[in-house]
Amino acid sequence: MAGVMSRRLDVDALRALVAIEKHGGVTRAAEILGLSQSAVSHKIRRLETSLDCEILTRKANAPMFTTAGQDLLGYARRILGIHDEAVLSLSKSTLQGKIALGMTEDTTCTDLSRILGRFRRLYPEVSVRTQVRMSLVLQEQLSQGTLDAAIIQVFQHEVRPADILLFRETLHWVKSRDLVLSNGKPVPFLSFDENCFYRRWGIDVGQDEDTVFETVFECSSAAGIIAGVTAGLGVALLSQRYLQPDMEIVDDKFPKPPDLAYVIRRARTPRNPALETLVREIEAEVKRYGTLQIAV
Repeated sequence: MAGVMSRRLDVDALRALVAIEKHGGVTRAAEILGLSQSAVSHKIRRLETSLDCEILTRKANAPMFTTAGQDLLGYARRILGIHDEAVLSLSKSTLQGKIALGMTEDTTCTDLSRILGRFRRLYPEVSVRTQVRMSLVLQEQLSQGTLDAAIIQVFQHEVRPADILLFRETLHWVKSRDLVLSNGKPVPFLSFDENCFYRRWGIDVGQDEDTVFETVFECSSAAGIIAGVTAGLGVALLSQRYLQPDMEIVDDKFPKPPDLAYVIRRARTPRNPALETLVREIEAEVKRYGTLQIAV
């Protein structure tokens, strides 16, 4: 028992482990963490030596993590969450105020929600009111000053210097593999509602290219659009993470869509100390892990 209890889990090594899982390998994790590949590998080997088990599978065409590695990942996320919260809690100053925050639907079940939950525990005197809307609606609210900041989708080329980039995504034209598009006929289009900015882009580009889109299905949620595409109702614009095995990318038939970016955008109002504290915590999370995870 004494030997087991003398073992220690290094926080930096656990952070490297989580980065490997999040970014798909040691090489990419090393780039994100600002370390050499050998330094990251050394951290993992030290963990394996300390725990006397293999964490990473080193065989071709095998899962990245062993069973023990998968178990350790679960503990690592919990340990890092408590560790980082403890550091923030013991170093925080008294903070009060109100934050009016906007978010899109697909960012409400992500790392951002975890960060917001931790923020509220650390700063109970700060009131955070969150509204979930489409990106164009949130941008309008920012311009009107009814929001302090919003987490929105924009096209990559529309990212502003003051925006905080959270992650990028690729946008694709997709359809069911069973759907046949007929030449000379309108393209059945599955669309988010009128406040979706890439719906507007798709229709505008289609008109420019003499392609006629006929909206046959309109829904404000990604789940509805995915179901419609899968059922073969028509063509839609979906980001990479929503692609399903039975979907076919048809970018060659239409103009290639611009890349997407998720950003934090502030309103042009006097800076709010509570908001700036929240923004710094999100920035720190991005720098620590290189990106934020978003739900599918």
